[in-house]
Amino acid sequence: MPPNDSYKILVNGFTFHFTPADLGSLDLVAISPTEFNGIRAHQSINARLLAADELNKTFTIETSGETFEVVIKNALDQKLEQMGFGTATSKQIKQIKAPMPGLVLNIDVTDGQSVKEGDRLVILEAMKMENSILIHADAIIKKVLVKAGQAVEKNQVLIELE
Repeated sequence: MPPNDSYKILVNGFTFHFTPADLGSLDLVAISPTEFNGIRAHQSINARLLAADELNKTFTIETSGETFEVVIKNALDQKLEQMGFGTATSKQIKQIKAPMPGLVLNIDVTDGQSVKEGDRLVILEAMKMENSILIHADAIIKKVLVKAGQAVEKNQVLIELE
C-alpha cells in the first residue's frame, strides 16, 4: 500500500507511486518551458512536453523518440478516486451520488440550472460534520432527487445531470 502522501503517476497504463521526497531528489532542469533535462542513476535524459492538460493533470511527454501519456494524481485525487469521483473530469458523469450516509442539510441547485466546475451542489451532514458536495466539471442539472432534511444512504443518487 503506498503512503498517504504519495503521488500516483500513470504512464501509458503503468502505475508508479512517488513520495514528495522521491520527487524532491530528482535532478531536473528546465531548458525551456517545454524542454527538460534530468539525471537519474548518472544518466542524462532529455524530455519534451508535447501537450499539457493541467486541469486534468494529464501530460504528453516525448523522450528518446518515444511518447508517453502521463497522469499525475496527488493524495486528494486518489481519495476522490476511491470515493467514486476519480473519473469525473475525464468523462461526463450523469449522476451525483452520496459519498457516505448522512442527512441532506441544503441543496444549492435546481432542475435545469447550469453549474460550473467547483460549484457546491449539496451540503450533506455526516458524523456531525457538514460536507459540501462540489461538481468536478461543468454540467447542467437534469433533476434533483432529494430534499433538504432527507436522510440518504451511501451511493444514493442525489442529482441527475444532463
